[in-house]
Amino acid sequence: MNVRKGNWRCIITSCYLAHDNHQTTKPCDKPTKKVTKQSSFTRFSVSDLSYPSSTLSEELSISLAGSNLHVFTLAELKVITQCFSSSNFLGEGGFGPVHKGFIDEKLRPGLKAQPVAVKLLDLDGSQGHREWLTEVIFLGQLRHPHLVKLIGYCCEDEHRVLVYEYLPRGSLENQLFRRYSVSLPWSTRMKIALGAAKGLAFLHEAEKPVIYRDFKASNILLDSDYTAKLSDFGLAKDGPQGDETHVSTRVMGTHGYAAPEYIMTGHLTSMSDVYSFGVVLLELLTGRRSVDKNRPQREHNLTEWARPMLNDARKLNQIMDPRLEDQYSETGARKAAQLAYQCLSHRPKHRPSMSTVVKILDTLKDYEDIPIDLSDLASLVCLVGNIIFEKKDVMLHIVQSISMFSVYNLQEKYYFCYN
Repeated sequence: MNVRKGNWRCIITSCYLAHDNHQTTKPCDKPTKKVTKQSSFTRFSVSDLSYPSSTLSEELSISLAGSNLHVFTLAELKVITQCFSSSNFLGEGGFGPVHKGFIDEKLRPGLKAQPVAVKLLDLDGSQGHREWLTEVIFLGQLRHPHLVKLIGYCCEDEHRVLVYEYLPRGSLENQLFRRYSVSLPWSTRMKIALGAAKGLAFLHEAEKPVIYRDFKASNILLDSDYTAKLSDFGLAKDGPQGDETHVSTRVMGTHGYAAPEYIMTGHLTSMSDVYSFGVVLLELLTGRRSVDKNRPQREHNLTEWARPMLNDARKLNQIMDPRLEDQYSETGARKAAQLAYQCLSHRPKHRPSMSTVVKILDTLKDYEDIPIDLSDLASLVCLVGNIIFEKKDVMLHIVQSISMFSVYNLQEKYYFCYN
């Protein structure tokens, strides 16, 4: 990997200067003022931390004492990532580069051996120290099956690093839009939508509500079973308290996903997240990005182009992802389209709550994918196989990847085809 920023060049260079016993860098200075430990029952916020950055490491470790977060040294992270090797590089976003790593059970007592994702804050990037701190505070205190698990962090000198569970299927954005990737089946798309909705509902219904503020396909990570987990909490905000109707804040987020009233006024509510969810649901239905300048001008903005057709059953087929090849329940698709239509309402009060969204999506999981007729497929496989392939196991692998059919049925068809 070519490291462009000087901040990370110094980390990687220092790998070659470290001794075999993994020397550590100087930790943040200890605070000169006593820090009161937060109650384990009351979630604290960024505003509750009033100390300068030089005391941050100590204050975080005290405030998050009951969170089971591990405070890693930079030397430990070099071991975990093989000195941030380019071979372990996973990608880079607004926060900074992400590397895959592995925690050996010998590294630290009580920490099981596991693969991890290590995200380093690029001080020259679009996000900064406050976003890093926000992520540590929110994910350090919030635990849910549909939120990515934060294992620990590192705060040494100017370095800010986060260590997460590793999710092998990456982001929904990659799975849905990556060129040459196998199309996600309808049932998998609805499973992902339901999981992400449960994550948002959990945040909105917490004792101290949270507004996610940056819900989009690239922030939804997937495990090996396509379980959706929300990541990147750097822009999250505490929701309105008491009699407050909204939170006034600087407009942040991603073009194409942000709610129109939030863009116009800076007023943030849970309905802002609901709108963003509607955009992602629309992406799942259509297989299109929220904004795509490569399409005809009237189709650049997905919501503006597709929303008028969501409530019209006769036009719905025009916007459905052609890669689904009609292998979905029309009834399920109509219900999902109607839900997206409601979430994308220009009037926030007309949008459903995320708990309502979860209830609706939960009913859609019963609609199975409509399979292609196996006899027709087998005939096609035989024809193509006899012309192109010599080995039946190659054909079996390809068709399984495309259609996810029963291995037994396919093997039975192949037996008659090739014998």
